[in-house]
Parts: sequence; structure tokens; C-alpha cells
Amino acid sequence: MNLTPSYYGLSSRAKLEEIAPKHLGLVKLIKSRIIQKDALKIIETVRLIQAKEPSSKVSLICYDNICSKSIKTLNENEIDVIFKE
Repeated sequence: MNLTPSYYGLSSRAKLEEIAPKHLGLVKLIKSRIIQKDALKIIETVRLIQAKEPSSKVSLICYDNICSKSIKTLNENEIDVIFKE
């Protein structure tokens, strides 16, 4: 899998990590809380990645500072959340 953000049409500041074959992680390790508005942007980003790699699975890698509504929205869009410490 390609880990270059520009390959997927993403900003150069986006960070991607390969979790397993055909499973990418979108890394958002920020100090501020991830809210609903951020979750919607994450969903758009995941859709861009899946447009190039339709058979791939994409998960969000973040700290545990994410609101419950955001987790619910991401799960409804089949995006798993992986917590880092």
C-alpha cells in the first residue's frame, strides 16, 4: 500500500500508517478533543483513500480525547478507532 498522502489527494500534513495488508491507519495524534465536525472531515478523508484503494480498510489512530458522538459517527461509516497512549 502507498503511504504517500499526495497519492490519495490528501494534504501533505496527513499521516498514514500501515496496520496490516490492505488496512491503513489515518493518524490524528492531536492534543485537542476530536469533535463531530472533525469526524465528518475524517470520513471525507477516508472516502478519498477508499476511492483509490476500494478494497482497503481504513481506521483512525488517535488519543482517547474523542467525543462519543464522533466515535458513533465513525463506526456508522465503518471506520474503526484505534487508541494510542
